[in-house]
Amino acid sequence: MEDLSWGALFAKAAVRFWPVWLAMIATFVVSTSFKRRLGLYGKLFDSTVGMIGFGIVTFWVFTAIFAGHIITHDPLAQLSGMKNVLPGSAVKNPAEGIYPWYLLGGDNLARDVFSRMVMGARDVLKIAPAATLFAFMVGVTLGLPAGYFGRHLDTVLSFLANLVLAFPVILLFYLLVTPEIVQTGIPVWFAAVLFLFPICFFVLLFNSRFHMNAPKRNLYVGITLVVGLWAYSGLAFNLDPLGVFAMSPNLLNVFVSVVFVNSPGVFRIVRGLVMDIKARDYVAAGQTRGESAWYIMLWEILPNARGPLIVDFCLRIGYTTILLGTLGFFGLGVSPESPDWGSTIDDGRKLLAMFPHAAVVPALALMSLVLGLNLLADGLREESMKD
Repeated sequence: MEDLSWGALFAKAAVRFWPVWLAMIATFVVSTSFKRRLGLYGKLFDSTVGMIGFGIVTFWVFTAIFAGHIITHDPLAQLSGMKNVLPGSAVKNPAEGIYPWYLLGGDNLARDVFSRMVMGARDVLKIAPAATLFAFMVGVTLGLPAGYFGRHLDTVLSFLANLVLAFPVILLFYLLVTPEIVQTGIPVWFAAVLFLFPICFFVLLFNSRFHMNAPKRNLYVGITLVVGLWAYSGLAFNLDPLGVFAMSPNLLNVFVSVVFVNSPGVFRIVRGLVMDIKARDYVAAGQTRGESAWYIMLWEILPNARGPLIVDFCLRIGYTTILLGTLGFFGLGVSPESPDWGSTIDDGRKLLAMFPHAAVVPALALMSLVLGLNLLADGLREESMKD
């Protein structure tokens, strides 16, 4: 089997991504057809910058979803004679069923760089968006009452947020996942507190919306409590008897750290938006009708703050991706053997001068995802300002 030329290499790599191309085409066709009915998401397709960012992000999202069908080798497998081989190198004496090339070369442990890059997308995208969403639940649940009621509640919560923000983010993130801190059980206690906020948010949301309709309120609140506490017991304490909700200790440490570090920033943004919006006429009208404070906050103020929050959500996923890469680079990621991009860059940098491909490939992947999220946020900002 001969090594691949650069043209053949790119062609075969593109073919491996066929599920991604099909999914992207279907997404764009459907979204473009119904864009006038899709609100801010539909308006995104009128922005060139937003479309480019959306294309990059959807590429990596679908890559993470279909990673098992795209990879050419087990990302942890080591093949004899493939240590530090160049992109397009043919596998030495491949067994039956083994893909005959290392498309993007091999690393210093003879693992396939292409497969590790693809599977690394899954590792990043299963943490960053979910952790950012949890951080938003915490920030929104605390930021709404702080901005709406003000006074002592605002003073206390703002002080706590500023206390966390006073630490350098990378240093704080680094400290939260070090083995010494983990052994104290602090991440578990953080999880016990932070993971309650999504439950509180949805209980308040449904209770305030359907407080005059007891049967519907009790149904939605009951489902939220049952599912929420079930997930809470599994994610925070690994006590789910059915094993549906579970999180490894390393993943829990990283996840909780991301939520804790991002929550104060979200809190300050929400607080500032609420302090501005609560002076609007429709808020005064809701107060005149006798609506409860949480109804006004969740169903009058929050929907009108969605534009800046959606933009910040996209940007914050990008920041989280960089933080996860930094942790992996320092060897504090999900697992030492994980193909996440930060760990892969760290493995490849040791021989960067002689075999740059092992570090450059995951670095470009990380950079492209963050760039896509930033462009997507710019596009959303453009369109939200037109509302």
